[in-house]
Order: sequence, then C-alpha cells, then structure tokens
Amino acid sequence: MLRARWLQASAVVAATALLMASSCSFQPGYLRGVPPPPGPAVPPINTHVKGRGADQLHDWAEHLAPPLGIPVMALEAYGYAARVAEVENPKCHIAWTTLAGIGMVESHHGTYRGATIAPNGDVTPPIRGVPLDGTMNNLRIPDSDSGSMDSDDAVDRAMGPMQFIPDTWRLYGVDANNTGFASPDNIDDAALSAAGYLCYRGKDLSSPHGWMDALHAYNLSDDYARAVRDWATAYANGHQR
Repeated sequence: MLRARWLQASAVVAATALLMASSCSFQPGYLRGVPPPPGPAVPPINTHVKGRGADQLHDWAEHLAPPLGIPVMALEAYGYAARVAEVENPKCHIAWTTLAGIGMVESHHGTYRGATIAPNGDVTPPIRGVPLDGTMNNLRIPDSDSGSMDSDDAVDRAMGPMQFIPDTWRLYGVDANNTGFASPDNIDDAALSAAGYLCYRGKDLSSPHGWMDALHAYNLSDDYARAVRDWATAYANGHQR
C-alpha cells in the first residue's frame, strides 16, 4: 500500500525546506510553548478502510470546524493523518493541531487565492509557491522535475496545500485516500505525507526538541515555527488565532 511508504523514511535524506512566500531565517532556535496542545482527541477509526478513510471523521470535523475556520474536508484530512501516524508510528505523537497549523500557514487549508477543496480532497486550482530562485530571502532550489510537477522548468516551486517541493514529494508523497495516485494537490495525500515527513525528522513530536526539529526541517525559520505554534495552540483551544 502506498500509504505505508511514509514509514520508510530511514532510507531518505530529505530535501531541505518546504517553502512558500514566507521568509526563511536560517537561524533556528527553540521556542517556548512547544509542542502546542494536541486538541480534542481524534476518534478511533479503521485506518485500512477502502476509499477515503478521512470520511470516517466527518462528524468529528463538522462539529469542530466552524469556530476554527477550517474547512471540514481539511480538518478530516489532518485528523486522519494524525490517527494513521498514531497507529503506524506510535512513538511520533504528532497532533492534528500541528498539521492544521502548518496547513494554515502554508495555504489557508487549501483555500489560498480562492482555491477550493473538492469532495475527493483535490485542491483546485493547484496552489504553487513562489519560484525558489534565491530571491525574497528564499533558498535557490534548481529545477528537479522539468516542470512536470510544479509547472516551472527553471527552478522548483512548493506545491499544494502543504507546500511540498518536488524532490521531497517524490520521497514522501503517499496515497492517503486509496485512489492509486499520490498527489501533492490533494489535501488527504498532502496531510498524511506531511505527517510522515515530520515524524521522520522530529522522531518524537511530544518533546520540545523533537517538535522544533520537525518544524525546522519543514521550514528553517523560527518565525515560521512560531506561527505554526500559535495557530495550533489556538485550534487546540477551540478558536482561530
């Protein structure tokens, strides 16, 4: 099953940051208040069900989503990814609130610039980050996919609601909704892939050190980690930031 690929990360040296238009300080530190609270528990579900497993969390997400300002489909995806991580890698302790914090900072939960989430989890139009050409305080990441994934054959761009760069997606991208295809532009696939990446890089996200290591792997910026922490903490407390 493609979903199991996110556990094979021991064989991978990941690409650097997953970057959107936000800054990258390159001077990481450690923050107070991390990890953020886990929020309301995700109900037990069948993580090996056929079809879109995240649908099992509809009632849970529909109840929580309105005061959080998170689309129900996105919250289902974050909850499902956290539950799969708990089952498949119980030492990781990644919370849905962390995934939601990242999703908010990266793409407003797949709604950046008017994008919408379809019933199958696809985000349209596809969300692409700025060219990673070394300007705007970003890294320069030469083109790695001839534009086949990110539609840019000059340099790489981050892709989708969780803003994966092509190299990292090739290593960590998984098919969370059992369509037979892993897409960075699908909220389910992107959320579960992010969980796998974060678990590999942080090992145990219940510790401050592990959480910060994971976030710095995602984006090497304390400002970024602080924003994710603040959004995740707000979500855990039942409101927006």
